Amino acid sequence: MKKSDDQPHLTLEDLPLRERQVVEAIYFLQEATATQIQEKLEVELTNSAIRAMLARLEEKGILRHRTEGQRYLYSAVTPKQVVRNSALKKLVGTFFDNSTASAATALLGLAEDLSKADLDALEAMIAKARKEGR
Repeated sequence: MKKSDDQPHLTLEDLPLRERQVVEAIYFLQEATATQIQEKLEVELTNSAIRAMLARLEEKGILRHRTEGQRYLYSAVTPKQVVRNSALKKLVGTFFDNSTASAATALLGLAEDLSKADLDALEAMIAKARKEGR
């Protein structure tokens, strides 16, 4: 059963922990077999448990697969950048009262050694945002 358009859009945060870990492994690997996912996970799960979760995640519309010989290769339906942006917006809204500046300040506080290239990239993004009136 595929996810229909009238169902609410699922996010990674909506998934049970183990399913979320499987999807995160796929985002890291980009495309993977059940065995590759099993090897990537830091928890002990059987191959059949992984395959069952993959089937559920396909039913939910989160993953898709293609066949290569006898292997199923799984990948995410939603591009990583879209998921990243969604998660970041939720994080900024929840923990920083929708203040991008507060979130950026907190992230910079965590960075112990920014390279000159990192600082140049940040300055360029700030200049671009100013130019665009954001």
